[in-house]
Amino acid sequence: MVEWIRHYLYRLNQRLTPAPAAVMEMIVATWTSQAITVAAQLGVADALAKGPLPIEELAARVRADADALRRLLRALISKGIFRQRRDGRYELNSLANTLRSDARVSLTSAARFYGSQEQRERWTLLVDSIRTGRSVVPALRGKESFDYFADHPELGELFDQTMTSVSKLTDASVVAGYDFGAFPTIVDVGGGQGPLLAAILAAAPSSRGVLYDLPRVVVNATSPLQQHNVAERVRTVEGSFFDSVPAGGDAYILKNIIHDWPDHKAVQILRKVHAAAGPRATLLLIELVIPEHDRDFPGKWVDLEMLLNLGARERVAAEYRNLLSQAGFHMIRVVHTASPLSVIEARVG
Repeated sequence: MVEWIRHYLYRLNQRLTPAPAAVMEMIVATWTSQAITVAAQLGVADALAKGPLPIEELAARVRADADALRRLLRALISKGIFRQRRDGRYELNSLANTLRSDARVSLTSAARFYGSQEQRERWTLLVDSIRTGRSVVPALRGKESFDYFADHPELGELFDQTMTSVSKLTDASVVAGYDFGAFPTIVDVGGGQGPLLAAILAAAPSSRGVLYDLPRVVVNATSPLQQHNVAERVRTVEGSFFDSVPAGGDAYILKNIIHDWPDHKAVQILRKVHAAAGPRATLLLIELVIPEHDRDFPGKWVDLEMLLNLGARERVAAEYRNLLSQAGFHMIRVVHTASPLSVIEARVG
């Protein structure tokens, strides 16, 4: 209902604006996102964490030109990010607070990653992906995206931090929207640093977990697991889901994994899960299932990001049903959550 209301309020706003002006606003929306990235790169929110500051002191703390920083903040304030007090000092508001590195859900890494030179450069080549149906990264970098991240640890770490932050935006709604407590052993395949598994186990005290991902990823999983006080119930296993998947799970979770791969690769991954899963195991794909309506939906834009960077895609429910069938699974249902993510439930057979 909230999504529907927001959609029609947005459409009303468009109708109240001359069409050329409305389209122009969308064209220059990249200016806003890049300004947010700059605020994150400078650490403006962290500098204001202890209280309001005048522009000169704020500029000194973030090592910026005072006049240029004032102009940046003026633009961001017009979008509702940061606030200027009557005495002229600048302070955080609810939106700016998300750019603090220590915020409960910090988007600092996301702002820095999506606004990075590498990501911006890729999006300038979107026309090539639309023409060819393929990722631009191999031609641009000489290798696939994940291989490029592996060869550039700083960017790879920023990507991992971004995925962890994005996960925190949706984990609570996923946990609230599906009963994970029915499974004694839950295997999180490609679970990153474990934020979702930690949230699930915190809500399912009788369950145990297996966190499975690449060695460079799971080595940093201690903090999320300890924060939820579930570390003693989690076994971390290193490996690649293209090689194998840990056996013995009652439920296998793959969150935002299948959307990273074109169909033939996605089926390979699912078949590895099928080989590890017992006859009574449940497979749970947590993905942005694209709905059959014309309203805005995050998955429609992430779909372009997947095409551009990975030659992959977001999918509608019927496309997931087909993939699962090819891998030996039967799709049972799609459970929608309060977030854009859905839980696709499937079983062997």
